[in-house]
Amino acid sequence: MSIRRGLFGIWLMAMTLLSLGAFTTYYVAQMRLTILQDAYLALCVLQLTTLLIYLWGPEKLKFRPLKALYHLFFASSLFVIPAFVFIFFALVSQYHTRIPESINAENMDPGDILPGEETQIYNTGSLYIFFPEYSNIELVCKDRPSKRDTSVTWCCGAAFQHTVSLGFSQINVEGDHAVSGAYYESPYNKDSFAAFTYANNEFSFEFTEPTLAIKKAAEAGGSGFMQFGLIHDGEVVMDFKMPRTRCFRTLAELNGNVCIIDSVNMMHFDDFLAELRDLGVTNAVYMDMGAGWNYSWYRRASGKVKTLFGLPVPWSHNWIVFKS
Repeated sequence: MSIRRGLFGIWLMAMTLLSLGAFTTYYVAQMRLTILQDAYLALCVLQLTTLLIYLWGPEKLKFRPLKALYHLFFASSLFVIPAFVFIFFALVSQYHTRIPESINAENMDPGDILPGEETQIYNTGSLYIFFPEYSNIELVCKDRPSKRDTSVTWCCGAAFQHTVSLGFSQINVEGDHAVSGAYYESPYNKDSFAAFTYANNEFSFEFTEPTLAIKKAAEAGGSGFMQFGLIHDGEVVMDFKMPRTRCFRTLAELNGNVCIIDSVNMMHFDDFLAELRDLGVTNAVYMDMGAGWNYSWYRRASGKVKTLFGLPVPWSHNWIVFKS
């Protein structure tokens, strides 16, 4: 066996194993983007097929189109390393950034977890509780809020989007929603959706008539969107299964104040709900925390931005922002 042929064999075996690792990681992490899952599976099949042909002996291929196809399959191995790197960073992006300036609330009475004059963050050991400084809460669509906009004190993804698309359309936003007084009807309302609205300097969670709540917020010049309802009047109302383990987020009402609550580490969704109940959360809606969709940041009192999940995806098109 020539050195060149031996190196080709080592390369193909390495790329086959790496492609299998990338697909397995993507599948187990449940990143939930079917088109990419199919692409990773196809890449695995191509590498495995190429390796089998190599072991059988590509010189035995007498039909020229088959030889050309083999070389094409071989060339596809060049995509394995970039695919694995993407998976690696997507997976890493699901781990929460540490927040050393958060207030230790492990032994604090939940009733004492309250907002301050500036953005306040508490750490219960299992949950981060964010009280962004704000005078207005808005739903922003299409153009991602800029970190250079010093009025923004918090930014994260809001409503689900029905399809993955680089282009934006209001109809692709799941659930009726309002953007600074403009009302948009959605064909994708779900019975399990609740509404969060902000209008006339007041926030509200509505579980019974979310569409009406969105319309009223729009009429008052406010904003609002729909998401899965988690907790209503202190009782868990979410009755379907979520991915086994990851970082979770909710937009919630705690002690009469609006806040965002993240899990400090990856955890089971049932445990996350139990933590919210124990904390005394009154109302809460789910916030998507899939890789890329969990893009979020807040502004420190110093004015500097602290990025929590820094992998934005170009097909994410709506965010909830708190403005000072």
